[in-house]
Amino acid sequence: MMDTRNQEVASGVRKWIPRSFDLRWISFGSPAAIVTSMALIVGLDAATARKEAVLASLLIIGIADNLSDSLSVHIYQESERMARRQAFRTTIANYAVRFAVSASFLILFLALPVNLAGYVCLAWGFMLLSLLSYLLAQTRHLPALSEILKHTGVAAIVILTSNSIGLAIHALLISP
Repeated sequence: MMDTRNQEVASGVRKWIPRSFDLRWISFGSPAAIVTSMALIVGLDAATARKEAVLASLLIIGIADNLSDSLSVHIYQESERMARRQAFRTTIANYAVRFAVSASFLILFLALPVNLAGYVCLAWGFMLLSLLSYLLAQTRHLPALSEILKHTGVAAIVILTSNSIGLAIHALLISP
């Protein structure tokens, strides 16, 4: 019964994904943008950074870091002798998705009060990462829950590490 239900859900998800969509376009960039944005928000909050600093950091990550990572992806694809047109499309898609993901965190953080923004951004990030993990699991015919737990577990470690760094910076440099 459960397997039939999973197949129905997977079929429903596939209906809103165009056939021409290549999951590789987002599978590298979006997890990096999701986890980096969440870690940055949590780490800067722990260091008691002002809202402006968090917004500036999200924007820098959304533009500069995403451009440099997209360049890295492109150079890697060229070294793998990927067709020029495909490498270019994948690079553009990677940047666009990363920017859109980063922008979604920026918009949420900008629109919400600071005391709520961090929690909402974490929930948003874990939801996006879980959705991507689900789509990848479906594509690879793997159990979705184990993939979601694996990917969100790694994200949690990154976020906890960022929180610890922010707390240490606050304790060492800001607190008397």
